[in-house]
Amino acid sequence: MLEALLVALALVCLGLVAACIWLTKQLRHAVSVQGERDAVRDRRLKELSRRLDAYLTGSVQIGEELYELRRVVAPLPDKLNQIEQRDPSSLSFTQAARLAGMGASVEDLTQSCGLSQAEAELVSKMHQAKLQRS
Repeated sequence: MLEALLVALALVCLGLVAACIWLTKQLRHAVSVQGERDAVRDRRLKELSRRLDAYLTGSVQIGEELYELRRVVAPLPDKLNQIEQRDPSSLSFTQAARLAGMGASVEDLTQSCGLSQAEAELVSKMHQAKLQRS
């Protein structure tokens, strides 16, 4: 009877050893699979981080360009009022508009009509905007 108990105990021990070996293999496999998943996750996080950096950089650049555009455009209403209030005999804006319509450059407008560089640019840009609307 003692021998039968020892054999049974030995069989149980062998079963436990086999179960431990099987569980160890399962744990190693699970660790390997989790390692692969972690690597995929890390690559995805790096990609998303790179994209976010690119979007942020683009947003900053757009903000800077918008600021510069506002700086350039802000004085235009005042300049337009000044131009409208000037004596028509002193500057020939009608002639400048006509020349701009014929393709005259900003330099041509400054020389032919006596306009300042800014005024000639304004007339030229207004003509270009008119063409774009048409």
